[in-house]
Amino acid sequence: MANSNNSGSNRVEVPQAKNAMDRFKMEVANELGVDLKKGYNGDITAKEAGSIGGEMVRKMIKRQEEEMAGSDNSGSTQE
Repeated sequence: MANSNNSGSNRVEVPQAKNAMDRFKMEVANELGVDLKKGYNGDITAKEAGSIGGEMVRKMIKRQEEEMAGSDNSGSTQE
């Protein structure tokens, strides 16, 4: 993290994507039944927070794998 003004690790690398990532986080939290609010969320458990982050990563990896395999999101692939 050389040359970074932010010492935290939960930063968005592409500032233009921040709003999309926030919406994605809220969507995943809703799917998992976690009461995530905009702003302070110190009342959720570490397990809940980890579940949200883990599910976000799982979905992002799956989407990237699909793109790398040349499939589209319609569920069909050409062979």
